[in-house]
Amino acid sequence: MIYNIRGENIEVTPAIKDYVEKKLSKLERYFDETPKTDAYVNLKVYNNNQKIEVTIPMTDLVLRAEETHGDLYAAIDLVVDKLERQIRKHKTKVNRKLREKGAPKYVFAQLEDEAAATAIATEEEEDLELVRTKRFNLKPMDSEEAILQMNMLGHSFFVFTNAETNVTNVVYRRKDGKYGLIEPS
Repeated sequence: MIYNIRGENIEVTPAIKDYVEKKLSKLERYFDETPKTDAYVNLKVYNNNQKIEVTIPMTDLVLRAEETHGDLYAAIDLVVDKLERQIRKHKTKVNRKLREKGAPKYVFAQLEDEAAATAIATEEEEDLELVRTKRFNLKPMDSEEAILQMNMLGHSFFVFTNAETNVTNVVYRRKDGKYGLIEPS
């Protein structure tokens, strides 16, 4: 990697430059080959706060992180941690896609993942414990009144008896902010 380090309101001393290069060079261990790209580092100082911005454009992704801290060296450490998390997340996503395609070297890893998922599912089934039961009378009302009651209670759903059909229904708040109605068939 080629490091392009600039400073705004700060002089980039050789010590700072060496520290940034040393820390960012640790990211190279996540790649099979050293990426042949530029790493753009911008150091800024404003009101006793040190800010570092790092951008590393690559072929299929752009790594970018920024951090503000009172200590420049701490900010550098924190921004490298963010970049490491981004790289791990991306590599996990890529490896998952390769496993889904059935690459031979990932078949065993996929079997291990499936076994672990089965173990987790078994643990979750054992953890399914009913901790509270509520009983209440269902008052006959229309769906508009049920929505008002639900909003008044601050719930995301409300069970009621439909006054028109005399059947138990449920109104609920959708993710888009509108409302839905569940009726038994």
